[in-house]
Amino acid sequence: MKYERTPRFDADFKALSPEHQRMFREAVPDFAAACDAYVATGGQYTWPRKLRVAPMKHAPGIWEMTWSFASPDGRATFAFTTTADGETRLLWRRVGYHGIYKNP
Repeated sequence: MKYERTPRFDADFKALSPEHQRMFREAVPDFAAACDAYVATGGQYTWPRKLRVAPMKHAPGIWEMTWSFASPDGRATFAFTTTADGETRLLWRRVGYHGIYKNP
């Protein structure tokens, strides 16, 4: 799946420790494969439990995923977007810890 990043995501990522940057990068291949499956099934897909992917309750159109359960727990927010030619893409919005949910 192709993706784009918000400037806020880029700033968040730079603020992560090198270890947490690595952990996030390690989670991305499984997450990307799951996103491809989600789109291919028209949203009728059961996300892998290890990623804890779910739509955010108080932010319509924004989703969350957990990339680490260790302290601190790593989180990211994202949205699905559609290009003019109908291609679905992923927009990474935020990455970090639980505090990113205040402004996802």
